[in-house]
This record gives sequence, C-alpha cells and structure tokens, in this order.
Amino acid sequence: MSQAGKEKVIIIGGGIAGLSAGIYALKEGFDAEIYEKNPIVGGECMGWNRKGYHIDNCIHWLTGTDRGTGLWQVWKTVGAIDENTEYAKTSKFYSSRFEGREVTLWNDLDKTQAELIAESPEDEEEIRKFIEYVRYAEECVIPSIKPLDMMGIRDYIEMGKGMANMPKVMKEYGKINCKQLGERFKSPVIRKMMSDYLPEQYTAYSLLVSYATMTSGNGNIPMKGSLAMSLRIADKFKEMGGVIHTSAGVKEIIVKGKRTEGVKLEDGTVVKADHVISAVDTDFLFGRLIDRKYMPKELVKAYERRDAYPVTTGFQAAYAIPSDFSGEDTIFFDVDPITIGTRTFKRISVKNYSYDPSFAPEGRAVLQANLIQTDADYDFWNSLSREEYVQKKAELSEEITKRIVKEFPELEGKIELLDSWSPLTYNRYCNAYHGSYMGFVTTVGNKQMRFKGVVKGIDNLYVAGQWVMSPGGLPIAVISGKFAVQRILKKQGRSIEI
Repeated sequence: MSQAGKEKVIIIGGGIAGLSAGIYALKEGFDAEIYEKNPIVGGECMGWNRKGYHIDNCIHWLTGTDRGTGLWQVWKTVGAIDENTEYAKTSKFYSSRFEGREVTLWNDLDKTQAELIAESPEDEEEIRKFIEYVRYAEECVIPSIKPLDMMGIRDYIEMGKGMANMPKVMKEYGKINCKQLGERFKSPVIRKMMSDYLPEQYTAYSLLVSYATMTSGNGNIPMKGSLAMSLRIADKFKEMGGVIHTSAGVKEIIVKGKRTEGVKLEDGTVVKADHVISAVDTDFLFGRLIDRKYMPKELVKAYERRDAYPVTTGFQAAYAIPSDFSGEDTIFFDVDPITIGTRTFKRISVKNYSYDPSFAPEGRAVLQANLIQTDADYDFWNSLSREEYVQKKAELSEEITKRIVKEFPELEGKIELLDSWSPLTYNRYCNAYHGSYMGFVTTVGNKQMRFKGVVKGIDNLYVAGQWVMSPGGLPIAVISGKFAVQRILKKQGRSIEI
C-alpha cells in the first residue's frame, strides 16, 4: 500500500504501453510509478536530434485517428491526440519504381485504381479486385474496449456488425503472402509494389489492412513526430499524479511464492508494490526479470519457430537534404547489390519528411533510408566486435548514400549523412528481441501470436506491450496498457468498463 492508502502499481518500461498502463491505473484510483531505464520515456516511439535536425523513428502512420473508432478514444484518454491534433498533409502510402516504371498506392483508392489500370490494362480484373478488398479492409478495427477473452457474445456480435466484410478479406488474402500476391499480376512494377512495403513472407491481408488504414482516414501522421507524442502522454501521466523514474532500470521482479512483492532496481534499491505491470520486451521479461519457466506456451512457440514467426527490423540512415527535393513521401527502388552478412539487398526505400518543417532548418528536410532486416541480419550485426561494427556501419552508410544519389542525381553534393542505426540500436535502447521494432510476423499457415497478458504462477504480475499480440506496433501497445489495468480490476471484482 502507498502512504495515501491506495494500492500501488509499479510499471516497468516507459514506452507507450507503460505510459498507457500508468494513466489507466491512475484513472481507476491506483497510485502508479513508472521505472524507465533510459533518460527519457517513449521506448520505440522515439526521435532524436542531430546537427540541428530531428530524426523521427516510429510513426509512419498512427492507427486510430478516425474519431469514430474506439482506438481514437484510447489515444485521446492517454493524451496522445485529440480533436485539435494537426496531421501531416500526405496523399500516398508509398510508390514503387522498377525497370523505368513507377506506380503509387494513393490514399485515394479511385486514383490508385485508375493509375494501376493505365499502367497494366491486362491486370485490370486483379487490380479491381485488390481495390475492392482494400475497401472491405477499411472496416477492420482493433478491439480496444476490452480484451478479447473478456468479451461476451454481445460484444462479438457488435464487433462483427462493423467488420462484416473482413472474413472475405481473410479468405481471399489470408492464405497467400505478399510475394504470392505480387505473382497474381503480370506487370513487373506492380509485382514489386505488392512485396515492397512489408517483408514478402507477411500474409497478404496485412498489406491490405495497412493500406486500408491510410485510405479510410484512420491512419494519419501527427505533426511534430513520435517523441513529441510520447512526451504528451508522459505529461498527462504526471499531471494526473503519476511518478516517472528515468535512468532507473529494473534488474529483477521479486517473486515470493505466487506473488510479486515489487522490483529490485539496477542500483540495488527495492521498491514494493501491490501490482506489477511489465511493459518491456517479453524476451527480456522472461529470462532476465523473472525465470523463463513462466513464459506462456504461445510465446515459447513463437520464439522457438523462427521461420514461422520472424521479426522485422532494419538498418537505417538519415540525411539532410534541400526541402525542395521532389522525391516521394516513401519510394522503393532498385539499387546495385548491397551485401550484409549472408544476405544481399537489391531494393531500398527512402522517406522524405519534408511534410513536417519542424524537423529541419528552413529550406532543408530530413530523408531516411531503410534496408528491411530480419533475424539473420541481427545475428550478423551481433557477431561483430565494437570496432568492426562501427566500421561496417560507416561503410554501409556510404554505400547507401551512393545509391540514393545514383537514383536521384539532383541530390549530388546536397545530401549530408546525419546518423545511421542498426538492429543492435533497438536492442541496446529497448532490449528489443533481435532488434525488432514490431512484434512477431504472422506468416501463412500459422496462427497469429497472442496471449492474455497474465503470468501463470504469479497472481499480481501483468504483461503489456506490443509483444502480447501480433503484429505489434503502437495500437497494440496502447491498448495493452489499458487491458493490463482491466485485468487487475477483474481480479478484484470491479467493473472493467474504463
């Protein structure tokens, strides 16, 4: 118990899940304290400054910006967005170039359909079907009122009413991956586009749902970026009376019998609590903070079956460029082969952040390049010595720069490297498993990874964070914080309607 007689909730990790859990705990009358190992909160919803520029490293779109959704209400409750939030004025999801051709997935579906048919009339039937099913996928919403296992028949019926067409999407595009989706088209550039944005082994419906989030207006980009949003949520938590301890890593969750008594910090300090919510990477929780034997079987299976449940990470580089650069918001293109460890890459993407002038001095903008990576790439980076790592990072940054200039000659002499980072960066900063910035990928023929967020054998320990449900990301993180508090309320026999 805290001094005021309220039950105390300790939250490990100050990312979006931890901040969300803290706000909902305070809302329901608990005392709440967050312990974050880094000097600043935000977790993977982060950005940083270099040479007078701001590098944004999370939000490509924020699912839940449609005010008619329950997720919007959750984002509003935690202080991330509200009715007055300003969003970036972008018109497209991404573009793909291949063999001198270029096509775009516009936020306007009619425009996309017309452009793709003009590019490849022989694919008209498949293009019209794709667009039709993206419209169906616009109905997809992330359950945010309560956890699925707490939903009754009436809740499922209500949810089903709003997503009546989603079973069609799952039936048509749930049994193929993005590579196989591309193979349905005759046009080489459309083929490339279908497997550019997500790794090709992703289920195809993942691409449709992602694109539909943009076309429906439920996936806007808040101005000022990821870190600014994290700090707004942190301010809300503190205004409500919550306490944030930064540079305060947790070393161990203290377990006695079937309960946790609190946590031990890296400096040896013991902090007592009535309830503990872990909002850190589950690979770090199970094995570092508590014994691996407590890991739920669903998670064990995902960690063991690396081919079936891969993770997504990347090597990225940020550049300063002129703000009048005419490059797309996000564009994928072929490059001369780049080898990293055992893998060779022939396509990369760049994203132009000129839509947010707060990221750069006047007349300048930030451009970021990304090489999508996975488990094998992490193993390569992790095998290097410190000296080899620094050297390889510098070499790779230079190689990427050359390829960007080759594709966009107008940037010759006008592009400056600001920073680069690898899968190891995510691991070091967030303890992210294999450097992943998302949860486990759902591949064809395998069930989506999901577990309840409770720990069998420890009655008052709860789990939040993007790893509780594939594919992870910010929406899963923010609702998992709310769900963790609802689980405490249910155990106490209190209403979970929060």
